[in-house]
Amino acid sequence: MKTVTLSTRLSTAEAERIDTLAAELGLDRSSLLKQLVRRGYHDLQTAHVLDGYRRGLLTLSRAAELAGIGVRDILARLPQESVELNYDLHELQRDLDNLPDAPRR
Repeated sequence: MKTVTLSTRLSTAEAERIDTLAAELGLDRSSLLKQLVRRGYHDLQTAHVLDGYRRGLLTLSRAAELAGIGVRDILARLPQESVELNYDLHELQRDLDNLPDAPRR
């Protein structure tokens, strides 16, 4: 896998907290920073797509796809993020009709 080097500026106190946590976890600074960036990216991306869902710009399945998680996982995040489920009876009936063994009306 090809990699690139990214850099950022942190305060001395922030760098010290990162080094302390890395030592506590038995990691080097670089490994911890990779984990922090990946988690931070995932959290921000999920918050971003949930905002799109909240505003009606994305469907639930599209939001889950963009967040890189399953629909069940994104459904679990809705209450945590104070996002209401945008799902009405018409959509429920459509989904039920599309189930593989759904009885036809």
